[in-house]
Amino acid sequence: MTIQQLEYIIAVDKHRHFGHAAESCFVTQPTLSAQVNKLEQELGVILFDRSKMPVIPTEIGATIIEQAKKVTSHSKGIFELVSQLKGDVSGVIKIGIIPTLAPYLLHRFIRVFLEKYPNVQLQVEDLITEEILKRLKNDEIDLGIIVTPLEEPGFLEKPMFYEKFYAYLSKDHPLLKKDRLDIKDLENADMWVLQQGHCFRDQVLNLCNKTKFHRMNFHYESGSLEGLKNMVNKYQGITLLPELATFDLTEEEKLRLRRFDKEEPIREVSIILTRSFLKKKLVELLYNEITASIPHPMTSKAHGKIVRFK
Repeated sequence: MTIQQLEYIIAVDKHRHFGHAAESCFVTQPTLSAQVNKLEQELGVILFDRSKMPVIPTEIGATIIEQAKKVTSHSKGIFELVSQLKGDVSGVIKIGIIPTLAPYLLHRFIRVFLEKYPNVQLQVEDLITEEILKRLKNDEIDLGIIVTPLEEPGFLEKPMFYEKFYAYLSKDHPLLKKDRLDIKDLENADMWVLQQGHCFRDQVLNLCNKTKFHRMNFHYESGSLEGLKNMVNKYQGITLLPELATFDLTEEEKLRLRRFDKEEPIREVSIILTRSFLKKKLVELLYNEITASIPHPMTSKAHGKIVRFK
């Protein structure tokens, strides 16, 4: 059994086609097929049902492919581990980041990080939390930048900072008369919320003790905070924004932000990775750069109450 054979069966599982898998591995289809057959003979099992199109793994094949993903990931990590032990800062970090963070966080640290560590390559993708966890388990990404706590077995959470929740109100909204809002002010609010699948949506619903919001003659749920903000600007109503999303508002827009009274609601933002992750030095450097790019008061959770989304 070789690492290359394991990479081939992972490619076939991904593409569900031997020809496409061979192209992705830069080999001919006969070469890839021969190596997959050789691995099946060595293991004494059939990994793929070739009678179906697209090709699908057998039950035992699916289990072996999951293990193959872990083995190939760890084998690649060994080279980066050796590099780190030698004092080199290099390698690839594949990052999943939730959409309510990406537009407001990435630009704060990416340029400085890559200037300091030019031999590190960052590959970043917007993903919802559920997809980040799935890809971490499958070793398709190295770490996630998400909202916690999750307390999922097999994962490590490394909190970085804490964002306040702000209410963002439309022009002439009655609640603008108040300097600070109470959570109860949202109970009958004409609220704009994110689509299902976004943890910030679940936090808003939990904060307001609701399962959903109703609108009399128009219902709209966006996949982005910018979409919600635009509805507030152009139509009417309220939406909630995390703190980083308020930094680039215009001065007029900032006048329509309202904080909450008493113990303010906040969300915890963390790096999450699997316990077996080998690139710990790169994670530490990334963590340090992100936290350095955030206003210092946001690095302490003492200023509010974490809103859970589970």
